[in-house]
Amino acid sequence: MVDQKTLKTYKNYRIQTFVAATLGYALYYVCRLSMGVMKQPLIDAGLLTASQLGIIGACLYWTYAVGKLVNGFLADSANIKRFMATGIVISVGMNFIMGLLGVAALGGTIANSLLFLSFCVFWACNGWAQSMGAPASIVGLSRWFPRKIYGTYYGIFSASHNIGEGLSFVFVGSIVAAFGWKWGFFGAAIAGIVGLVLVLLLFHNSPETDGLPSLEELSGEESPATAKKPGRAETRQLQKSVIKNPGVWILAAASAFMYMSRYAINEWGTIFLQEAKGYSLGEAAAIIGINPIFGIIGTVVSGWLSDVLFKGDRRYPAFVAGVLEAVALALFLYGGPARWVNYTAMVLFGISIGVLIAFLGGLMAIDLVPRKAAGAALGIVGIASYAATGLMTIVTGLLMDGGKDAGSHDFTYVSIFWLGAAVISFLLPILNWKRKPQAL
Repeated sequence: MVDQKTLKTYKNYRIQTFVAATLGYALYYVCRLSMGVMKQPLIDAGLLTASQLGIIGACLYWTYAVGKLVNGFLADSANIKRFMATGIVISVGMNFIMGLLGVAALGGTIANSLLFLSFCVFWACNGWAQSMGAPASIVGLSRWFPRKIYGTYYGIFSASHNIGEGLSFVFVGSIVAAFGWKWGFFGAAIAGIVGLVLVLLLFHNSPETDGLPSLEELSGEESPATAKKPGRAETRQLQKSVIKNPGVWILAAASAFMYMSRYAINEWGTIFLQEAKGYSLGEAAAIIGINPIFGIIGTVVSGWLSDVLFKGDRRYPAFVAGVLEAVALALFLYGGPARWVNYTAMVLFGISIGVLIAFLGGLMAIDLVPRKAAGAALGIVGIASYAATGLMTIVTGLLMDGGKDAGSHDFTYVSIFWLGAAVISFLLPILNWKRKPQAL
């Protein structure tokens, strides 16, 4: 029987970890999306082409993809507080260095070709650093929250993606519009530093490392006798079983296509509005910034709704959200330049993507596997999602440059590509409709 003082301490540390994971990762996230609002100014300045920007973006997403897999496995047995803090420090450093390179490029002391190569290298390093954040955060939640409420808190935590995206477009977008693209990197670095402070002050590794009983004993999920902590060999065995689970790979593929359509808007939505619909940079960034703000509603409601109303079943709300995302994307791409059309599209897109980030982006895969291998499941979903995102950025850039005419880009085939990915993403999970959680 756990005494009340111990339970109070546990709940305090649990909330602190939740706050650090959610807000810390949101600020961390800004260091990843800072490039998204700088594309048009870089093209207008004659420093980089759309194809080059696509390759730079792919460098981040591909190292992020591999890092998500590797770091997902490492996080299961790591001190996740140190793990996450290390990633933030590196990411802040990469943004700061790229800001300095921007100053040099505008001063004419760096050739465009060298700027391109440097951006590829440092953005790739940033991708690896960014891949340390989500595994640490989600493994942290799995160590502190019992399954009966895990979905609710996971859904709220998933709003960190949307908060980070909103800050990127509104905060970084305002800085770029007012002072120039190079200052966007410095603004992102400052956001990352604030996130680092939150992690160092509030993040906790696990109940056991803070001198508390195991989560199973604290929550009453299992008796103390059956709640032994697995050794490294047992953890590795659990992770191997996750790799062999076809349901996890189906969800990884679905998440991959969803991430293509998600980052199509995050990375290229601003330039799409500028070129295809005639908006200014500030106006375009503000419209795209609506999407992550309403995404918070989707992520927060999704976990609670599936835990309470659907008793942990994520299938039905995930399918509905997938259909809604495709409808919203079609409205954005083909609905014309009217402000109300684009506002409506981003509201619907944000809500639906918010749900899908929580479900397809991790929670549905975690539901299929043992808690002690949550990082492995997240790693598999992550490598598929971001490998696909990297491919999307290159294909988008090539399609845009291939259809370039009189200084503007043709988005005809790009739009078909983005919308097709959205449709496939909500069809694939149907293959998992009758699959049961893995039991070992």
